[in-house]
Amino acid sequence: MADKPSRALVLYGDGLARSVDPSNTHIHSLASVASCGFLSLPHAPPEETENERIVREFSLLLDASKAAYTTSSGLKAKGSETDIPTLSERFMGLKAALVTDSSSLTSFGELIGLDVLQLSGICQKSDSFPSDATATQLLRLLGFERGKCLDVSLYDSVFVHIGGDNDVRIIDSLIGSIMRMAQLGSEIVPRLHLSLVLSYGSVTDKDVSVFPVKTPQEVITNSAFQGLVPRQSYTMRGEKTRDDVRDYCPLLVAQWQDAVTRKDLVDTLSFEALEKLSGNLVIPADRFIHEVAFKLWKAPKYGA
Repeated sequence: MADKPSRALVLYGDGLARSVDPSNTHIHSLASVASCGFLSLPHAPPEETENERIVREFSLLLDASKAAYTTSSGLKAKGSETDIPTLSERFMGLKAALVTDSSSLTSFGELIGLDVLQLSGICQKSDSFPSDATATQLLRLLGFERGKCLDVSLYDSVFVHIGGDNDVRIIDSLIGSIMRMAQLGSEIVPRLHLSLVLSYGSVTDKDVSVFPVKTPQEVITNSAFQGLVPRQSYTMRGEKTRDDVRDYCPLLVAQWQDAVTRKDLVDTLSFEALEKLSGNLVIPADRFIHEVAFKLWKAPKYGA
């Protein structure tokens, strides 16, 4: 645990998990020093549109799926807007921003009290990929400037949604810039909590056997012994069973903060590497924000 609250930058590659390859060296370099694992998702509702999927999966990362639901005509609140708690109300005054070009996510972000900034406005492009200027602007939102950590920042947490037609190399380049700026010895490195989350986007039946997340009960073929193996925590919510867990195509996550997060044996960010070598295994996606908020001193400890 750090001696001061962290400030969190979350890079969310929506639908980009399939695109990662060995050439994305900065992504793999981050994974090699990070604590990695899976975030499980529930099954999608029938006939879900792409915009609905984008909002639903992102809302799960913020444990805010009950605050709103999507329809074919757009986002609709459950009840009046005054009944929907903001992220700040839920997490001890947390100041958070969402950077995205998705109009659906813009509506959702505003609904739960996020300041929404345009990705295209922040992203400075050089040869089609973000330059150090983009990383500088994102870090400035968190109170990091020229290697210094300012006493006051605009935000405690910034969520950057990169998806649609964007290339995974954009995230790779951005991570490279951020890691260079957060070098050992700078004031940034002990205070920056960096998370990379990659999703598979829309899934099909073919993905079931390619990216499976198996529980011990499923591995044991003898039914007489299945009751002896406890359910994994990601299949539970409190004392109730999560009956809609999708046991394939989880989110891939890597989290890094110098001298704070654990380092596991993962050296590349891939489903296969995380399945065999990650330290966190699987947790529900809706627990992600609680883990991040804890690092910011905005929530109690979640899990062990």
